[in-house]
Amino acid sequence: MSLDEATRSRINDVVGSDDVVLFMKGDPSQPQCGFSAQVTRLLNQVVPNYTTFDVLSDAAVRAGIKEFSQWPTIPQLYIKGEFVGGCDIITEMFGAGELHEKLGLERPKIVTPEIEITETAAPLLQDALQQGGGEPLHLTIDANFQNTLHFGPAEPGDLKVESGGITLLVDSMSSQRAQGVSIDAVETPSGSRLTIQNPNAPAPVAQLEPRELKEMMDRQEAFELIDVRTEEEWSKAHIEGAKLLDAELAGHLEQLPKDTRIVFQCHHGGRSQAAAEHFRQAGFTNIGNLAGGIDAWSTEVDSSVPRY
Repeated sequence: MSLDEATRSRINDVVGSDDVVLFMKGDPSQPQCGFSAQVTRLLNQVVPNYTTFDVLSDAAVRAGIKEFSQWPTIPQLYIKGEFVGGCDIITEMFGAGELHEKLGLERPKIVTPEIEITETAAPLLQDALQQGGGEPLHLTIDANFQNTLHFGPAEPGDLKVESGGITLLVDSMSSQRAQGVSIDAVETPSGSRLTIQNPNAPAPVAQLEPRELKEMMDRQEAFELIDVRTEEEWSKAHIEGAKLLDAELAGHLEQLPKDTRIVFQCHHGGRSQAAAEHFRQAGFTNIGNLAGGIDAWSTEVDSSVPRY
């Protein structure tokens, strides 16, 4: 079938909306086919954020994307506007390190990590393996340091880790994040539960009360105070010393040492939390968010700052 210009334009807009765009069935949290699930699983290990389009929600795009790319199947991955391939190609590229290069990342260093499985965790994993249908147990740690234990077939590049009498398979990208991981078990009201402690995970975003921020200012501590509101909001009220975030400032911040202390603030704390999480996922280790935002600052610290 021929691709009408309206649909072509819509697909072009989606492809250009982000550096990494995946046309798939469903969404990353609920893929609606095994091939889409496979590609999102691989992407999650490499990049913390990317854009997806659910072709099941739009029949015109579902049919048109195949004509657009001259590729007969879905999912389809685009990187910086260029069609890269479908599930088989992405899987091969991931295993060879080529996907990382395509994304502007270094090829993963293939080093088998040291992982501790405690005496209390081992019996739980043994029970799970007996019920797992004979498939090997995998540990996956994605770009957001979300840990997943799951069963599935071995894949090219998987590393075998032995600990506590248990064999784990760790993919090459997860191996960089898995060094020193400890798998333990804790007792809960509903029974024993596995826990995973990862010393490589970036510290969570610190929630700073307004008076804590004021004390930091009074002590003249070194930190960046970044306001993520709009220019219109800034003109209504702002905290002395804060910098309004724009593209130029964002680029500057991204070049700072990863241990730079950065505190984000907005109106009530929601938008700034999202910005703080973005920089935490980019590897910054000393990130804070002003709890309650400038509104709390006005009510608890400086009433001369107007509320709106």
